[in-house]
Amino acid sequence: MNLRIGHGVDVHTFTDGDHVTLGGVRIPHTHGFKAHSDGDVLIHALCDALLGALALGDIGHHFPDTDPAYKGIDSRILLRRVMEELRSRGFRVVNADMTVLAEAPRLAPHVDAMRAVLAGDMGVGLDRVNIKATTNEGMGYVGRREGILAYATVLVSQGAAGEGA
Repeated sequence: MNLRIGHGVDVHTFTDGDHVTLGGVRIPHTHGFKAHSDGDVLIHALCDALLGALALGDIGHHFPDTDPAYKGIDSRILLRRVMEELRSRGFRVVNADMTVLAEAPRLAPHVDAMRAVLAGDMGVGLDRVNIKATTNEGMGYVGRREGILAYATVLVSQGAAGEGA
């Protein structure tokens, strides 16, 4: 069995708006994300982790913000494309563990919905997807409520039968 670990990070600052999209879930908020796509930092970090596990670069390489085709795109589409790359190479997701740092909005009420969306898009069971939300205790740009930061770590495998194959 070929096991690989990938790690991803993404951050977006806030701009005018009435919601943020995290993990494919629209969450009411006093601001939106400043981004070329929908700005879903959680999915972007997850895509980077998946691509990193296969040594395929990063999300910016595959979906550049200089390409008008990705302007305003739903990040779930990008995740599904990354999953196609993963599967085409015979890999499957063993598990994904993610952390979102945000002072606001409050994310705990949305975590189960985000897990369900991401598990569905990756074609894995809910028991393989974990999301944690925390604040930055008022420190730095996250603490000043200037944006949101997300981390993702994944384990993928090749050559083993099972869920997500």
